[in-house]
Amino acid sequence: MGFPKALLRYRDETFLDTLIGLFAARCEPVIVVLGAHAGRIREGTRRPATFVTNADYQRGQTSSMQCGLRAVPPGAESVLFTLVDHPAVAPATVDALLGGPGPPAPPSGPLVRVPRHLGRRGHPIWFSRELVAEFLGLPDNGAARDIVRGHASQTEFLDVDDAGILADIDDPAAYGRLTGAPL
Repeated sequence: MGFPKALLRYRDETFLDTLIGLFAARCEPVIVVLGAHAGRIREGTRRPATFVTNADYQRGQTSSMQCGLRAVPPGAESVLFTLVDHPAVAPATVDALLGGPGPPAPPSGPLVRVPRHLGRRGHPIWFSRELVAEFLGLPDNGAARDIVRGHASQTEFLDVDDAGILADIDDPAAYGRLTGAPL
């Protein structure tokens, strides 16, 4: 993109500030993992959060997720995880992932909740603290989806009317579709 995605503008604030605001209204703490351009992103962020820096961010997304999970307080019952390039998620989707109104959960309760829009899975995902050790145990080339797939019988898929869960902004064309403005 030629610019840190976290600082791209969406609805009068940055992607990162948008997501911090969305999560902070429902979760505590909000943990932000920084890697490349950490200082620039931190300086450009207006909303308060717990910031951790992944010094090994070049190892990939798994290492950043693990860095964030190490900062989760011991008393946290669950984690809501997203990527910074998904800023268009609706508040109602986050509420549903956190166990808001909807169909009843399985008797033992799900370990993972994943939103779906028109049959496609998106972000953010919610998972029980029980899975944190498994995510932390992933090798560098491992993927979080492998853990989710390994718990398919304990995964709750939430069908949502929210195309924002799929809005992965990876290039200028996707940014233009999201905002209606060129990059």
